[in-house]
Amino acid sequence: MRGHLPHPATTIPDGVFAVKRGKKRGNYSCGRCGFPKKGHSCQLSKNEEEVPSVCTPGADTSTASASAVVSAKLDDSSPLSVARSLPPPMRRRALSFDDVTVAVSAEESKAEWVDDPDPNACSRVLPMTCMWEVLRRLPPSGLMSAAGVCKGWRHATQRIWRGTEELRLGVPAKAQIGFLGSVMQKCTGLVKLILRIESDFVATMLACIAFSCPNLQSMQIFTAHTSVNRISGEELSRFIADKRCLTSLKMEGCSNLGSFVFFSNTLSTLWLSDLHSLSKTAFNLPNLKEISLGFSQQENNNTDLTAVMDALGRSCPMLQNIHIASIRLSHAAVLSLTAANLRALRMLSLLLGSAITDGSVASICSSYPKLELLDLSGSSITDSGIGMICNVFPETLSKLLLALCPNITSSGIQFAAAQLPCLELLDCGMTICDPSSPNCTDEEDYDSSLHEKPNSKLHLVYQKLIIKHDRLKKLSLWGCSGLDALYLNCPHLKDLNLNSCRNLHPERLLLQCPELESVHASDCHDMLVKTIENQVNDSSHTIENHFPSKRMPDGSKRVQVPCFYSPQHFDDDKKRRMSVKRPCVVVAS
Repeated sequence: MRGHLPHPATTIPDGVFAVKRGKKRGNYSCGRCGFPKKGHSCQLSKNEEEVPSVCTPGADTSTASASAVVSAKLDDSSPLSVARSLPPPMRRRALSFDDVTVAVSAEESKAEWVDDPDPNACSRVLPMTCMWEVLRRLPPSGLMSAAGVCKGWRHATQRIWRGTEELRLGVPAKAQIGFLGSVMQKCTGLVKLILRIESDFVATMLACIAFSCPNLQSMQIFTAHTSVNRISGEELSRFIADKRCLTSLKMEGCSNLGSFVFFSNTLSTLWLSDLHSLSKTAFNLPNLKEISLGFSQQENNNTDLTAVMDALGRSCPMLQNIHIASIRLSHAAVLSLTAANLRALRMLSLLLGSAITDGSVASICSSYPKLELLDLSGSSITDSGIGMICNVFPETLSKLLLALCPNITSSGIQFAAAQLPCLELLDCGMTICDPSSPNCTDEEDYDSSLHEKPNSKLHLVYQKLIIKHDRLKKLSLWGCSGLDALYLNCPHLKDLNLNSCRNLHPERLLLQCPELESVHASDCHDMLVKTIENQVNDSSHTIENHFPSKRMPDGSKRVQVPCFYSPQHFDDDKKRRMSVKRPCVVVAS
């Protein structure tokens, strides 16, 4: 049965069906200091305690009693208007770090962190942009320490770790594998990794990188003098094959590879140094564009470079830059490389190959007519090889490096400078050498050696060099002890290297290079250094060339002032800035 129902004619008050609301409770924390009320005695100052508070209807009984106690402590002389409630001051909440940073939840977007805060906000709040810029400049160890400051900093560091795309990290000798793993796991979006290893680089570290960085595109491994790279060829081959996004790999200290079989469809740059005694090499890199292989200079290095060159030519058709440094480079290795159809090759560098001759140069010129850089430093080519280079590359070659080539003379260098109009860099260090001169740096030994030599031998050994070029920017003549006269007319030359040019006479030096910025003259005599400083920092050439000159009927030259030049529009400081050029730095020790 249903309960008793009222008669329809009976009037029912509205309060019967009103929703019964629960009792409104007060705060559990103190309204003044923020600490819990239970067992709490507020330690505020007397002035703050004397501020009365008005108990609002519906407040907790504990709050009302506390207000009554505070009101009882008021002095009788206090005015009546004090009984009105005052606006509560801004108080620091308990266990809050708002004065250090602002805690932001991990679900908020990164854009909220870079927005500038309200300029009228509280000065205690650190702006988001400032905190982001400060934290992202910290090293990895400092960033890990900052995460333990507070919740807001921890969220900020997590965002920085997740947004990191490039990481440069130095691994100390005493660091454990856990340090590298903890840093790698935080950088989920890492794309480029640069490591400097001071301890031994083992397979565990390589596996940790492969597991923690799934989207890695570029990796560089640099080793210290005390560290050893213990990665084998099989382990490195597996790493390259597993990393489907890897496009660039540079690694030092690869003396323990032994043999390798590289397979990748994305790898475009490969640098390996300190290679030693490779028994088997295979390259299956169809998109490789740049390769650099540096071999150790030990005599027991029995790597077959002919087979290496043949593998590169057959399996890497997109190669543009090739750099090979080995004392076992020979004419046969060059023929094996030129037999490949590398139409895209633009840079060829074959270093320390004393068995490379003019025949090798002829093979290179016939196979690759569009080279922009050619480096044959340490080879045995002569001036005839330079002639072949000038005949084939007059319009494309911009960088020619022929250092440590003892069979080259000043005539060949002058011919190259005259026949290569696009040349911007020319390195002829240790080419014009005096084999009979002692390797001394003392001026007294230098003067005594000059007096001991007969005049006939001086004319046979010492050579002069005259270079006039409109586009040359860098010229290196370091170690040319057989050079006694130098004349340069290069208006765009910026860098000149004359280190160890001991026999260069100051009165036979002429530098007409108005844009010269630096001259390296280490291991040169003081008179030569002073002559260089006087010529490169002489502003008379700049002032004379600032306005065109006109020859007068009496044979004299007068400076012709342009029609638009008006002295009253320029003050002395502006005219001084227009005429004075940037001083050249002469580096001498």
